[in-house]
Amino acid sequence: MPASDRPTVLVLNGPNLNLVGTREPAIYGNQSLSDIAAACAAHGEALGLVVDFRQSNHEGELIDWVQAATGTAAGLIVNAGGLSHTSVALMDALRAAGQPVVEVHLSNIFRREGFRHHSYVSLAADGVICGFGPPGYLMALDAIARYIKG
Repeated sequence: MPASDRPTVLVLNGPNLNLVGTREPAIYGNQSLSDIAAACAAHGEALGLVVDFRQSNHEGELIDWVQAATGTAAGLIVNAGGLSHTSVALMDALRAAGQPVVEVHLSNIFRREGFRHHSYVSLAADGVICGFGPPGYLMALDAIARYIKG
């Protein structure tokens, strides 16, 4: 099926996720964000989806991407990194988007520092996947495909 006939899923990654693979590999693993993006693209293809995979260290840019996705993306997967625990503005944008949202965290945020146990993004998400490392993104694609297909 041509890409133009497949639904698009926007996968957004927040601050410091560009360092995955080198930053604290005991917590975040050894795969780079580029490795994760390639795995998502291949898995998305198998699910009949186009995966638009992005990363930014800037909250406003993430919000702009969420707003631009309204009407163009069929669903959103978000690993907002540290913004998960602080950004009411990102939560508001996700709520306003009107698409299914799955939140992903590489680590199990509930086995970490107490401030990580709360996520504003979770308040806008249809589901949350955490603690499975890079395969969590593929699980999120499976989940979002189910939401898209009803």
